[in-house]
Amino acid sequence: MALKVLQSFVSSIPTLWCLSMLLLLYQASHKTRLGGNETDHLALLSIKAKITHDPMLITSSWNDSLYFCQWKGVLCGQRHLRVTGLNLESYNLAGFISPSIGNLSFLRIVNLKNNSFQGGIPHEMGRLFRLRFLDLSTNLMGGKIPGNLSHCNNLRILSLKQNKFIGNLPKELGSLSQLVELNIPFNNLTKAIPASFGNLSSLQYFSAEENMLEGNLPGSLGSLKRLVLLVLSKNKLSGIIPPSIYNLSSLAFFWAPSNQFHGSLPQNLGLTLPNIQKLGFAFNQLSGLIPHSISNASKLELLDLGDNKFSPGVPINFGNLKNLSNLFLQRSGLGTGDINDLNFISTLVNCSKLIRLHIHNNSFGGVLPNSIANFSTQLQYLILGRNKISGSIPPDIGNLVSLNTLDLVYNQLTGSIPTSIGRLHKLQAVAFGGNNLSGEIPSSIGNLTLLNQLGIEENNLQGNIPSTLGNCQGLLLLQLYGNNLSGSIPREVIGLSSLSKSLDLSRNSLSGPLPQEVGNLRNLGLLNLSYNKLSGEIPSKLSSCIRLQYLYLDNNSLEGVIPQSLESLKGIEELDLSDNSLSGEIPKFLGNFSFLRKLDLSFNDLEGEIPAGEVFQNVNAISVSGNNKLCGGIPALELPSCPDDKPRKKKMPLGLPLLIPTVCGVLSIILISSILILCWLRKMRNQPSVASSSMDSWRIISYNKLLKATNGFSSANLIGTGSFGSVYKGILNPSDQKAIVVKVFNQQRRGGTKSFMAECKALKNIRHRNLVKIITACASVDFQDNDFKALVYEYMENGSLEYWLHPVLSQTGHAQEQ
Repeated sequence: MALKVLQSFVSSIPTLWCLSMLLLLYQASHKTRLGGNETDHLALLSIKAKITHDPMLITSSWNDSLYFCQWKGVLCGQRHLRVTGLNLESYNLAGFISPSIGNLSFLRIVNLKNNSFQGGIPHEMGRLFRLRFLDLSTNLMGGKIPGNLSHCNNLRILSLKQNKFIGNLPKELGSLSQLVELNIPFNNLTKAIPASFGNLSSLQYFSAEENMLEGNLPGSLGSLKRLVLLVLSKNKLSGIIPPSIYNLSSLAFFWAPSNQFHGSLPQNLGLTLPNIQKLGFAFNQLSGLIPHSISNASKLELLDLGDNKFSPGVPINFGNLKNLSNLFLQRSGLGTGDINDLNFISTLVNCSKLIRLHIHNNSFGGVLPNSIANFSTQLQYLILGRNKISGSIPPDIGNLVSLNTLDLVYNQLTGSIPTSIGRLHKLQAVAFGGNNLSGEIPSSIGNLTLLNQLGIEENNLQGNIPSTLGNCQGLLLLQLYGNNLSGSIPREVIGLSSLSKSLDLSRNSLSGPLPQEVGNLRNLGLLNLSYNKLSGEIPSKLSSCIRLQYLYLDNNSLEGVIPQSLESLKGIEELDLSDNSLSGEIPKFLGNFSFLRKLDLSFNDLEGEIPAGEVFQNVNAISVSGNNKLCGGIPALELPSCPDDKPRKKKMPLGLPLLIPTVCGVLSIILISSILILCWLRKMRNQPSVASSSMDSWRIISYNKLLKATNGFSSANLIGTGSFGSVYKGILNPSDQKAIVVKVFNQQRRGGTKSFMAECKALKNIRHRNLVKIITACASVDFQDNDFKALVYEYMENGSLEYWLHPVLSQTGHAQEQ
């Protein structure tokens, strides 16, 4: 038995020895691998320790319960089990990058994009010679870019955009010969782009927009033969763009707006950049002719040359640019007002992908071609405003069914608004103001249910405001001022609750009462209905417009009192109710409006005491002239004192009851004697006195009527000028053709207002048969909101004032005829 056991033991020795040897070899191998891996393990724990905010608990798995290659965001190589990648993008992490990251010697990828890391880039990153991808974009990092990143000579992509990096671009980065993408926009980098960047022979994408880079572009960039994208917009780069850059035939995207480049574009630009797709130099100081060769850049999709100083012509044949989708030529000094200025427009008909056309704020002349109605049906923005374009709006404008914005403001367009505009169902903004359009506003405009801005101001439109505008339930701004519109304001329009920016119907001939639906304008900031023929009372519903900042109801025929309900308009900044027939007292709540900086209540029939309050203490903020029943207020208003309505109650002294009858008797005797004396004096008069109107009885006249009476204060009506103003001849009432003289006081001259007041007081008190009769007066503001004061006299035919006061006598003693 013992022998069998011994034999069994001996036979098992080789097996046990093998197992022991395998175990020892495994332990030795494990310790060898852990020697290198422990460095990575400790580095990762150090990186975790610098993370101060981890709302998604990404690093919660970074502990000894898992092998670190299984930690979230950590990538390891299969061969050496070393950390090769760190991908923590978009986890909302905050903190700092640990210098220990430099110990991850096998690291090839670092992606910390879209977090909130702060601090600078650790210099230890320069030790990562295997690093190929470094993306720290969209964080809060700052400081200078370390020059020793150039030691990462395998780097392909370096993206640092949208941080707070400062200082200059390290010239050492020019040694990164394998770098394909350099992405550094939206930082605070300064100084010039290093010439050494011309050595980045593999570079294809270089973006440095929205920094503070300055100086000239290095000509060495012309050596980057693989460059596809060059974005330098919104810097302070200056000088002439090096010609070598225009020879980069690989370039597809060259974008450099908002710099200080000057000089001209090479005339062969369209030939040397055959692959160009997006070309932009807006907001620079480029001059000279726009190159005709751009017509050959058949791949061009976007051309932005706006806001420069080019020579007037546009010699491009856009018909060859089949891919063109966006064309910007605004504010570039183009056009001469010539009839041929718009010849290039017709060539755009072949651009079937055109989405935007912006040529506004130039001097283009000529007739608006009907061919624009044949533009691409994909066209969304047609911006031609502020030129010298004549003709009419094409009747088939309704073909542009994708149109979002149609801007033709301040040209010389005539004719009517085509009814086909109602087919543009995607239209959101229409701007036709400042032309000579006539006819009525088409009711089809009510089909534009997506419309949020409509401006047809300062034209010659007539007729009623179409009630169909009430269908435009998204309208934010409506401006129809300065036309000849008549009739009442449609309830459907005044009740558009969507209106929030502005409703301006001023300077028309609208009549009737202001509808109560005005109370629907709860979000409106500006309401201007001035210079119309509105009547009735101010509706109490106006109090619902609690966001009103500017309210102008002046120069109408409104009557009644100022509603107490307007007390709710606490955000009002300017209120003009002048030149109406309002009565009653000025509401006291106006003095409590803390934002009110302009209040005009002049030329109404208001009465009572000027209230207390901030606005009433500032003579430059308030106007109450032309209300003869007002009193009190600050001395600068020059109003009479208010009577004391509260007589003092005093205790009657002893003996006063006996004194009163005696005093009354004496006063009776004095009164009777005075009457007798006055009767005697009246009989003794040889000549009756000349009756004249007092100042108080003058009828106040508006500035607008004097403007019409004198043909706009025309020089042809000018009689003469003096130290305090000018004198014009005019016709106040066309029906009787009776001539008047208007003396306009110069308010810009020191003492002009004082002279006006002095003359008013003198004419009020003086009575003389030889003085010219004053008819009326005007104390208001003109259409530019400047103070305006004038007196109106009867016109004396023939001769001078001196002649009529001191006529030359003939030998017969009679005044000579002249």
